[in-house]
Amino acid sequence: MSEPIVTSDGGMNDLIRAPGQGSGRRLADGRDETASAAAGRIRPRARSTRARSGQWAAWAFLAPITAYLLLFYAYPLYRNLDLSLRNYTVRSFVQGGAPFTGAKNYATVVQDPAFVPALVHTVAFTLVSLAFQFTIGMALAVFFSRHFRLSVTLRALFLVPWLLPLIVSASTWSWMLNSDSGVVNAVLHRLGVGPIDWLTSPQWSLTSVTIANIWIGIPFNLVVLYSGLQTIPASLYEAAALDGANGWQRFWRVTFPLLRPVSAITLLLGLVYTLKVFDVIWIMTRGGPADSSTTFATWSYRLGFGNLLPSFGRGAAVGNLLIVIALIFGLVYLRLQRRQQQA
Repeated sequence: MSEPIVTSDGGMNDLIRAPGQGSGRRLADGRDETASAAAGRIRPRARSTRARSGQWAAWAFLAPITAYLLLFYAYPLYRNLDLSLRNYTVRSFVQGGAPFTGAKNYATVVQDPAFVPALVHTVAFTLVSLAFQFTIGMALAVFFSRHFRLSVTLRALFLVPWLLPLIVSASTWSWMLNSDSGVVNAVLHRLGVGPIDWLTSPQWSLTSVTIANIWIGIPFNLVVLYSGLQTIPASLYEAAALDGANGWQRFWRVTFPLLRPVSAITLLLGLVYTLKVFDVIWIMTRGGPADSSTTFATWSYRLGFGNLLPSFGRGAAVGNLLIVIALIFGLVYLRLQRRQQQA
């Protein structure tokens, strides 16, 4: 048994135990005081280690999506911006060394006679497509929400235009709207209406590609809006019916307000998709005749890849202007939605 140690001030230290033994004092729960103090020192270290390992696990999960965004979004945007600020030719595009020109490509594009018609066509094509796609999609979603017989089968058939590749859909519409052998003109002839040059007339080319794009986009609006309708409680419709509301009043006072968040997402995604539509227009009319159906998407492609002497800088500038237009439309729409929600 160890002897007590007398300090210089006459006090006495606690008994010094042999290694591995406690201080001899017990806590209220029966644990040794020294062991509890050691465990208290270990627990923060264990918690810190677990927190650090959790942070590493979080970064490991974020790494793939971060790499994907950097590789397929950030880098292409950077390259497109660099293309628009330099005078790239085929040789300099491959070997590098393109001279820096600043905003010259943007000034050239804006001063081009094709700029204003392409801008008008882009806005008209986008707004008309969105209006009809959303309206028809909403009507079909409300119609199918009644769960009548064969509703599931018909809903599946309406998804066909969305599932088909765009090249197939555009080629089908080109055949249907053919001036000589198209089925649309054949039906019009039976009704006593003369043939219409849907794809070769400057007056009808933009209308033709817009009709095809509306047909392709309706299923997307149908699916999203139908999903939103399923989240509205049926008790609200029953309460409105008891209050004497008719079908239109139930839709306008119950369905439409509760679908505003879903409608906002649907219109915003449709806006971004429609602004960049290229396949349908290029396959059906190639932006013609006489640039009557040229949009920013087709104009950018024609400048960059549609000529023997491509202008990569101007094509990239048109593409960047298209991105800016999409951002402006999106911000304006979101601001209007926020004002409506605050009102």
